[in-house]
Amino acid sequence: MDQEEELCDLRESERLTVFIESRTPSLPAPLAELEEKALAENVPIIRPMTQNLLLFFMELNAPRNVLEIGTGVGFSALLMESALPENGRITTIEKDPARAAEAAEHFTGFGAGPERIRLIQKDAQEALEALAAEEKQNFDLIFLDGAKGQYIRYLPVLLPLLRTGGVLITDNILKGGELLDSRYAVTRRNRTIHRRMLEYLDALCGDPQLRTILLETGDGMAVSLKKK
Repeated sequence: MDQEEELCDLRESERLTVFIESRTPSLPAPLAELEEKALAENVPIIRPMTQNLLLFFMELNAPRNVLEIGTGVGFSALLMESALPENGRITTIEKDPARAAEAAEHFTGFGAGPERIRLIQKDAQEALEALAAEEKQNFDLIFLDGAKGQYIRYLPVLLPLLRTGGVLITDNILKGGELLDSRYAVTRRNRTIHRRMLEYLDALCGDPQLRTILLETGDGMAVSLKKK
């Protein structure tokens, strides 16, 4: 494929994204303001199509017990909380102290107390192992949006935390399209993440207890159902 064809494909992809996002329901005003603030400050948050897919599963399954890895400034947790059943709870994990503090402020500002959103400020691997040790966790939905190179390390701890019939949603699996490239076309500093993401996707798709579909949505998503 020559450069002109690549540019045409890119423009067509961008047109498709704009077309779909223009038909995505608008966010409630407070969440829209938080999204605008995060984007203005170059803080990464989930994209509109990812938002819509998350809300779809929240409303489809009405999960009472939700786990998120990668709180950021709290946008996605608050988005999910907006569709959380009355007796539901979200547990969200963030390693960075500054981001966790900002997320906690946003949760308070939105009136989402610890009975609705429980924030754990800790390394994700440590936090997941601690949750597993509690032996009472049985999550209906898990949203994985943390350190991409660590997904494959999290998986053996995540799956026992997901109930049968529960859904694991993994964000950013395509790494801006980089995952489709040969490892030799990837910059040296990104090759480890490239390899680990491929290992993670192979593990998801090859696990007999999971039914996984890969989507182009946003920066790529994997949706995995833990089979009965």
